[in-house]
Amino acid sequence: MSKNKLALIRYKTIDQCLRNRQRKWTLENLVDAVSDALYEYEGIDSGVGVRTIQLDIQNMRSDKLGYNAPIVVLDKKYYAYEDKNFSITNSNISPQDLEKIGDVVKVLNQFKGFSDFEDVSEIVTKLENKIIHKRNKQQTFIQFEKNDLLTGLEWLDILLNAVKNKKVLDIDYQSFKAKSASKETVYPYLLKEYRNRWFLLCRNRKRKAINILALDRIVNITENTTEKFVEADDFDPTTFFDDTLGVTKTLHQKTQKIILKANHRIAPYILTKPLHASQNILKNTETELIFSIDVVVNFELEREVLGYGESLTVLAPKTFRQRIIDRISLMGKMYEATPQYK
Repeated sequence: MSKNKLALIRYKTIDQCLRNRQRKWTLENLVDAVSDALYEYEGIDSGVGVRTIQLDIQNMRSDKLGYNAPIVVLDKKYYAYEDKNFSITNSNISPQDLEKIGDVVKVLNQFKGFSDFEDVSEIVTKLENKIIHKRNKQQTFIQFEKNDLLTGLEWLDILLNAVKNKKVLDIDYQSFKAKSASKETVYPYLLKEYRNRWFLLCRNRKRKAINILALDRIVNITENTTEKFVEADDFDPTTFFDDTLGVTKTLHQKTQKIILKANHRIAPYILTKPLHASQNILKNTETELIFSIDVVVNFELEREVLGYGESLTVLAPKTFRQRIIDRISLMGKMYEATPQYK
């Protein structure tokens, strides 16, 4: 159990006691109340020491936690809030701190969906509610890419557990081309995200081939307890995608040196946001940027190159260059053959 979480339970319990002005609270009373709370919330039956509560009160009084609680001792015996309306839950947060907390919350939000971050998710939700209340419809200044319509995220936790614990899985999977789902027994090795979609790198038991399954095409998952897990001895899952733009790759696909020319308009974007970690600048002038990347040729690479339109040209290798030329030609013919929608 996190020490921070236990401390928060103690602070909250002391706060609740001191807010209750219907009775007087001695140090021993506070020890008993906190001990009861720890047992109720966390099943801890060892209680809590007087020294611990004294330190908690000291921390609550100080600026260390930002509480600055006005705790006083009456008649040299009873603890109380000097301000009867005070509560640590009502402590003021500066606008600067509020902005920082809001930005951190947005980052932490990206981890929702994994059980390993359940405690974080609960804290994030509480912080969000607090921040919304404090800001009262103030403008948002940071926004992360997300797609609330994505499906398949419900499988994340199951698959992560299977990868970590080396469990064999029976997966009902229906690709975009298939008319119905088929059952595949797989050995899961790695979860990977690409452009807001999640994929599972695994090996198919029957074909022994490497599979890359999109989570949004999974229909059902069950654990296979009769099959023995097979390790990925012939490749390293953690480096499998190092030479890949996207997720489309076969086990023995070879890396190629792709040489590209960018015009002056997009050159700054290529320099500040490289297409791939292997990017190497070969020539940089006022009119053009020639660079190379060492990757496998796949659908995602084609889409990335075509996405830059006339601003990016493939110089080598010959086969990939011709592939792009052919696709551009087909696009032109398609537009010529398709009338404008009225």
